[in-house]
Amino acid sequence: KNSVKAMEKELATCSLQGKEKAALKTSQIFQMLGGKDLETKVIVVLGKAGMGKSILVQKICQDWSNGEFSQFEFVFWFDCKQISLPEKRYSLKDLLLEFFVKPQEGSKEIFEYILQNPAKVLLVFDGFEELHDHENFPRCLASQPETDFCSIKELLSGLIQKKILNGCTLLLTARRKDKVYQYVSKVDKTIEIVGFSPQQRELYITKYFEGLPYCDSALKLIKEHEYLFSHCYSPVMCRFVCFLCETVLEMGEKSLPSTLTTVFLKFVQQKIIPMQTDATVMQNQESLATLARIAWYLGEKHQSAMKSDLLPSKEVKEFALKYGFFLPFAFPKHADTGEEEFGSTFSDFVIQNFLGALHLILAEEIKDKSLTKYLSFPSKKKKPFNWLDLVPRFLAGLLFLQDDPYFCSLSNKDVNQSNKKQKTLLKYIRRLQINELCPERLLELLHCIYETESNYLFQHVALRLKPDLSFLGVVLTPPDVHVLHSILKRSTKEFSLDLQNSSIDMQGLKDLVGLRNVTSFRASLSDTVRLWKSLEQTKDYKLLRASTEKFVLDPFKAKTMKDISDLSDLVEMQEKMINCVQDDCSSYEISAIKNLRKLEFALGPVCGLQGFLKLVEILAAFPSLQHLDLDALSENGIGDEGAKSLSEVFPTLTSLETLNLSQNKITDVGAEKLATALPSLSSLKTLSLYNNSICDFGAENLAKVLPAMASLRVLDVQYNKITGVGAQQLTDSLRKCPHIKNLVIWNPTIPYGVLEHLQQLDSRISV
Repeated sequence: KNSVKAMEKELATCSLQGKEKAALKTSQIFQMLGGKDLETKVIVVLGKAGMGKSILVQKICQDWSNGEFSQFEFVFWFDCKQISLPEKRYSLKDLLLEFFVKPQEGSKEIFEYILQNPAKVLLVFDGFEELHDHENFPRCLASQPETDFCSIKELLSGLIQKKILNGCTLLLTARRKDKVYQYVSKVDKTIEIVGFSPQQRELYITKYFEGLPYCDSALKLIKEHEYLFSHCYSPVMCRFVCFLCETVLEMGEKSLPSTLTTVFLKFVQQKIIPMQTDATVMQNQESLATLARIAWYLGEKHQSAMKSDLLPSKEVKEFALKYGFFLPFAFPKHADTGEEEFGSTFSDFVIQNFLGALHLILAEEIKDKSLTKYLSFPSKKKKPFNWLDLVPRFLAGLLFLQDDPYFCSLSNKDVNQSNKKQKTLLKYIRRLQINELCPERLLELLHCIYETESNYLFQHVALRLKPDLSFLGVVLTPPDVHVLHSILKRSTKEFSLDLQNSSIDMQGLKDLVGLRNVTSFRASLSDTVRLWKSLEQTKDYKLLRASTEKFVLDPFKAKTMKDISDLSDLVEMQEKMINCVQDDCSSYEISAIKNLRKLEFALGPVCGLQGFLKLVEILAAFPSLQHLDLDALSENGIGDEGAKSLSEVFPTLTSLETLNLSQNKITDVGAEKLATALPSLSSLKTLSLYNNSICDFGAENLAKVLPAMASLRVLDVQYNKITGVGAQQLTDSLRKCPHIKNLVIWNPTIPYGVLEHLQQLDSRISV
């Protein structure tokens, strides 16, 4: 199984925040760190629990020990859930050279060298959110923080505030960025671990079962259980599913549990039952109930570890260690007292979640009516409980498993109590305003419903979903997609889905858009084109055609060069489809291209001209384009070159009604080019050239063509450099244009008296 650990290290798929997903090598993590050379650099690695953040950190340490990352002479790695436990105070020297590793000799000289060369030091804090209580993260108030004694929290605060070891590199791992950014004012680099792709899942499973007689059948069995396979995107979940599959196949069984709850119920049963005797049944049930209570109360404090001497009894401690629920660890001896302490931590976050949910079921003090507050879809006023984020799903699943013999064997509690709690859950879900839930709460509800395996609840929710479901900006993991797909396909309604910026993988996108009752969808353009190219390669022309008909692009806002590149790919795909002469493929148009009516361009000054010149090349492909908007807060600055390029394609933009070229640094040169071609825009109603650099010559050229622009209703040339001369020319031309309703002409270079006079001559002039 050693190769499995190696796989976890190698297959961490990362993405820089705000960028396209990409595989990131560990060697790239410390590259391109900006800021001043002498300031502390902060790198944050984000990822859900079980994504492999700790494995990645271990890989960095291992690579450094093998000679990589030579910019660092010292690397210190701290597990936050362990170092946050002792209520002791340490100096920085203690933290580095006693707590982490104790040199055989020369501690004083080594510490002095570290203080003088902070840029050569990497400090890794794994599990940052476990260092504090989310309410109070103290400031470092020590007058000499390098030598004064502080709590661990105060020391880390001093490092972040650059009061201690300023110039070092800090690497923090955490589950959620808001919890880090709450305490860290400046982050130099953010990396997110997003889990395994479907291909990597298969590779992991194959490696896990490598050399075993049922290797092929194991992969086949897991893939047949699509929900469990979707959860294998998480490395830790993948390991659990593989372990359970191995157990099932060794016992000669041919099926896996269908939900997460039943997976972990079977996992716990496989741990305990084989070694259980009649004499130990009662003791095991009591120990498990105690352990479940510990899991819950630690979770409430956002913790997963505790001092071993705080465990309630020797029996509970032995039970937890014997069956692998707890892992032991030792705190280092304190420099002054030489005392040694021991701690215990839950072996896995999923186990703690499962046991926490079990406690809510078994605890008599938790009444059935108060149970619903532990779910993640309360009213808007209440804050969701999300540190033990899998508890609501396990809770819902366990409430519907009360007659299961495995479940009954774990407890000697009254089944009627569980029945009451199940009825409370049913009543609560029936009263929920499902169509008013935000996307995150809706997904959590769908997961809970899935875990119950209740057909009644499936139908109840499916009938109450609103037809327009938006997951804009909400990360959709493979399990999210699976439960959403399961509910949608049970509904008789038709749905429109917004999947933009949801990080949905290609398989998930394919599954959702392939549903008959999903009649339209929006998604990332690059993801959609990638899906279509894949369908084309596999010759799945039926789904290709259906998905192209459902795809909605309008309105489209281009913010990056990649957006323009993706739009070009879409047009190229259209040309391929129109010219398709294969036997299985009939020629047709992509409706999203045909129906695009509004296109916004907001690339900013750096890439504005470059991107716009590329966009102009494909504008003719959009026959229904009515609104082209180049007015962006960051100013695109397409200038005269962009204006000239655009004017050359005016004859092809037959449907264009609104053209907004505001704030684009267009001068008289560009205005002249535009004016020459403007009459060819036969449908143009509104033209805005607000806040450019057009002078009287440009105004004169515009004035000449106004009578020929029969469809024009509004012209905005305010905030340019037009004087009274240019304004007079525009006014004179306006007399020949009864079709124009409004001319917005105010310019700081036109005397106010002249403006007033012109407005008196023609009321259509706005000042």
